[in-house]
Amino acid sequence: MGIETNFSRTIDLVHRALDASALRREVIADNISNAGTPNFKRSEVSFESQLKRALDTEKQRPPVELTRTDPRHIPNWQAQDYRDIQPRRVLDYGSASQNNGNNVDADQEFMRALENQLMYRLLAQAETFEFSQINLVLR
Repeated sequence: MGIETNFSRTIDLVHRALDASALRREVIADNISNAGTPNFKRSEVSFESQLKRALDTEKQRPPVELTRTDPRHIPNWQAQDYRDIQPRRVLDYGSASQNNGNNVDADQEFMRALENQLMYRLLAQAETFEFSQINLVLR
């Protein structure tokens, strides 16, 4: 992998994480605004674990890769492209409900909002750093 490939891949990963963080902000705001709504189920954003799994498949190449003589043959290994992973909004049915059927804990949602805001700022700083490194090289 060359410098250009590493840079573009890093920037792409940071952009995807920023998009997931923006979606997470919307989901958390929706959860907070519906904290008193009867039978409302909170939502979460699923992204990081799926992205990690996709990136890990690139490293898990088997010692012997079988040759496929027909496209209908099932491969023994196939890397999952991280670019296919999209942030998903997932309903949380597993957490405990209040008496009105709502499972939103406003305090927890505010903590998630703060954590998400800090993550967004960190990702934005990482992107700024990557571009500053390229600027340094170009000077």
